[in-house]
Amino acid sequence: MMEITRRKSIILTTLYDLTAILVIYLIPAFSHLVSYPLYLFDPMRIVLFISIAHFRKQNAYFIALSLPLFSFLLSGHPLLPKMMIMTAELTLNVYLFFLIKKLIGYNFLSAFLSIIVSKCAYYLMKYGLIRMAFLEGDLISTPPHYQLIVSILMSFYIMIFLQKKQNKSEETI
Repeated sequence: MMEITRRKSIILTTLYDLTAILVIYLIPAFSHLVSYPLYLFDPMRIVLFISIAHFRKQNAYFIALSLPLFSFLLSGHPLLPKMMIMTAELTLNVYLFFLIKKLIGYNFLSAFLSIIVSKCAYYLMKYGLIRMAFLEGDLISTPPHYQLIVSILMSFYIMIFLQKKQNKSEETI
């Protein structure tokens, strides 16, 4: 029985990961279709937080490490230096979420603070790359209010789904 549950979990995780990669790959096409730059809604972070809420910690790290890489390899976007700082940011986001959650225990605050701190790290790295001429363009290309909205929504998402997961596990005890 345990082996069947484990296999189911592996299959669901694999399907999710493949779907996540496909969605990120198709964001430019979806953006063209709806005539709106959907990347402004930080789809990689959304996919990352869905992974945090519904799958194991290891899968969240896999998503953080692989989505920017797959996007770069499949579409050439983002550019290599930006792909590297996006990977660092998302990985830091996962690490900080679990660290803060362990320290304070509040899902919403853990998610929100981990996003804010990892975004600050991202902008510091991006600033450095712009100053060293490895990247061109504006430091902040996504309007801050979009970033704040996504941060709040993902924090609520985490709060709701992790609370449900916790309540379920308490019921089975």
